[in-house]
Amino acid sequence: MDALDLARWQFGITTVYHFLFVPLTIGLAFIVAGFQTAWVRTGNERWLRLTKFYGKLFLINFAMGVVTGIVQEFQFGMNWSDYSRFVGDVFGAPLALEGLLAFFLESTFLGLWIFGWDRLPKRVHLATIWAAACGTLLSAYFILAANSWMQWPVGFTLDPETGRAQLTDFWAVLTNEVALWTFPHTIAASFLTAGALVVAIALWHLVRRPKDSGGAETTTADTDTREVTAPTLNADDTAAFRSALRVGAAVCLVAGAVLALSGDQLAKVIAEVQPMKLAAAEGLDDTQAPAPFTVVDFRDLDGESLLRIQVPYVLSYLATGDVDGAVAGINDIQAEYVERYGPGEYMPVVPVTFWSFRLMIGLGMLAVLIAGWALWTTRRGGIPHSRWLMRVGLLLPLLPLAANSFGWIFTEMGRQPWAVFGLLPTAAAISPGTTVGEVATSLAIFTVLYGVLAVIEVRLLLMYARAGLPTTPPPSDADTTDDAEPGENQRPLAFAY
Repeated sequence: MDALDLARWQFGITTVYHFLFVPLTIGLAFIVAGFQTAWVRTGNERWLRLTKFYGKLFLINFAMGVVTGIVQEFQFGMNWSDYSRFVGDVFGAPLALEGLLAFFLESTFLGLWIFGWDRLPKRVHLATIWAAACGTLLSAYFILAANSWMQWPVGFTLDPETGRAQLTDFWAVLTNEVALWTFPHTIAASFLTAGALVVAIALWHLVRRPKDSGGAETTTADTDTREVTAPTLNADDTAAFRSALRVGAAVCLVAGAVLALSGDQLAKVIAEVQPMKLAAAEGLDDTQAPAPFTVVDFRDLDGESLLRIQVPYVLSYLATGDVDGAVAGINDIQAEYVERYGPGEYMPVVPVTFWSFRLMIGLGMLAVLIAGWALWTTRRGGIPHSRWLMRVGLLLPLLPLAANSFGWIFTEMGRQPWAVFGLLPTAAAISPGTTVGEVATSLAIFTVLYGVLAVIEVRLLLMYARAGLPTTPPPSDADTTDDAEPGENQRPLAFAY
């Protein structure tokens, strides 16, 4: 394994790890803001307790996302300096805005939200969490716009002297057709991930019923035809977690619908700008009209298909909007790219692209189905009792997290051998002079660092998730007004919880 392969592995590992936290941060920010909005509008303490409970989990995840994001930034200077020089003029603007505008909103207003409890008027304090949540959207958009430029470069010229890309139309970069559909797709995936976490924790508390909750034991019929004997939560906690489950499940279902619609449009864009990626994702060797969607395709070492399940016409519709539309195959696109870019291998690793695409879709759909099952158990005022649902529900957050990771792998691996499609090969993007020993050493250090961070993250999340809802009463009106005399109600800045 040479330095290029190790550098690609290092970038992939650090990026996937960082991307575990990003969707949760985006989705949880809005869900927590929604809980707090419900409290401000209704005065029901249930929503305040949910705000503080899930808000704590949001803050832990946000902190981990910042830490891993900083580590990720080091990759560009360490292993990909030629890439950084090539794209620097184009990426400078969106990434500067991401740091100066988006991250400013996130960090500043999140700080006000954390320390503003009992210090700011209710509605002003509520506005801070909404501002922080909107900051996560802006941050995501600027970063996705930069990544979309790598998928489909627009709004630039190549400097004839340096051979580097120079920005000519910033608006074209921001409105890149790939970015316009990647953004809602990614945000919907974020809401699915966050909703799944909310559902899983609520299910665990509702079904497991901790014995120290002070409730009496009851026997209820299990939806899976078995009987479950468990102590009950107190009425307030039960109502709160049931509300959280319903909100989280509803978020998952809506997110699933948006994922399907945006994914359909994104597939059509990919078919237009990166036909090789789509062909590899379908294992489509030759051009077909109409083209079927391949559900599974198991091949031997010689590439011969052993088991293939296909659905006629579906790929044609996904790629062109016409059930009889022609979809270009790998061999035809390879010949076209050789003529356009010169001799070389222009197809990605087909098995990785093919299976990452299916795992992304399959795991995401499974998460939506489980969320729907959980929501169904709450109909007509019901409370879930199924131990099987709880066991499945505990795996629920892992499904969209894995789907997000496979989606990123599909996006990046499907673009290979290009770092910037059609302009900069990945082999030309690595830092000159980088040695195997240097990359291996930094990879080992990052692996240890991320392992420690993973242990901390999981322990913190489990500790606070198991603790249950806080009992903090809502702040009094006197504490949230600006009319108090100096010295009155002047409590120290209070951490959120």
